[in-house]
Amino acid sequence: MLRIVIALVFISCGTPHNARYSRQQAQHTLQSLSQPGVLVGEFTLTKVTDGDTVRVDGLDSSLRLLGIDTEEIFHHEKERRALESAPTFADYVKAQRGDSKRPVKMSTPMGEQAWKWAEQYFTIGAKVRVERDDPKQIRDAYDRYLAYVFVQKDGKWVNYNVEAVRAGMAPYFTKYGYSRRFDAEFKAAEAEAKAAHRGIWSDQTMHYPDYDEREKWWNARGDFVRQFEQDAAGKDDFIDLTDWDALDRVEAHKGKPVTVLGTVGSVYLGDKGPTRVMLSRRRGSDFPIIFFDKDLFAASKLADWKGEFVRVRGTITEYTNKHNGKTQLQIVVDRPSQIELSPVPEPEAQP
Repeated sequence: MLRIVIALVFISCGTPHNARYSRQQAQHTLQSLSQPGVLVGEFTLTKVTDGDTVRVDGLDSSLRLLGIDTEEIFHHEKERRALESAPTFADYVKAQRGDSKRPVKMSTPMGEQAWKWAEQYFTIGAKVRVERDDPKQIRDAYDRYLAYVFVQKDGKWVNYNVEAVRAGMAPYFTKYGYSRRFDAEFKAAEAEAKAAHRGIWSDQTMHYPDYDEREKWWNARGDFVRQFEQDAAGKDDFIDLTDWDALDRVEAHKGKPVTVLGTVGSVYLGDKGPTRVMLSRRRGSDFPIIFFDKDLFAASKLADWKGEFVRVRGTITEYTNKHNGKTQLQIVVDRPSQIELSPVPEPEAQP
């Protein structure tokens, strides 16, 4: 974290690299980061991990590029052997999906192509500009920074994320919500790529064959998130659990009703005690929804909604574990109307 603070101070304040950086300055900068804007700053690109993940010098984690989701690269030799041993690419895809009701991520030649395209698009050691989609959306569940990365082309800053979609290296990825800043640009870029049969939209490349199914699913989720954002406008009691200040806002509403948005993570069925449904946020900071009534939990369908979005309305209460003395904030669900599930299209029949 200190590396982030120092990097941002150099960018925004012009502090010389040989200046002594005091604890007081660090604390002041950390306070300023509590209300970040969409511009993070300019950084030196150090690594292209794949088509939708890069690293820059000065930040402690990689950047997960917003609005795109390139196919997976071959991380292990066994993945390549699985493709090579399959009679056809269609057989490989079918085996990778197995009995999953939803499309799955898998390594493909198109994933490798997107990675190579990204390596050619970026220049290691060059300056890139990093921006956010929203001031409150900083990191994903894996602690990667959520970002748009701009590259200088012919004297202009160009949005790599949008250009990757235009080149057919990725679809417009709406699984976690639509782009707040570049929705129109992403849609136009995808339409152009489809019309030109580029990359994943070409029948000459080995890519996911189920983008129609993926996009129906992603867009249903994106619509659910967008509706929450519209309902939350101007209301402090609507809390997106992925916001950087979500837990502070939850704490501030202790004893008051709120509506939270999150994805269903782990479920802990209680034999003698309550059932806990953890709404995913980031590693180690998931938010618990509590069911004392097992029939009510079964009726909620949350056990079948892992990874999907849900809205929960209820009062923030505090529970203290009598064995270890630890406290947690939670919402107790005692009626079905407190739960609203994101719509999920019916899985398409698999050949």
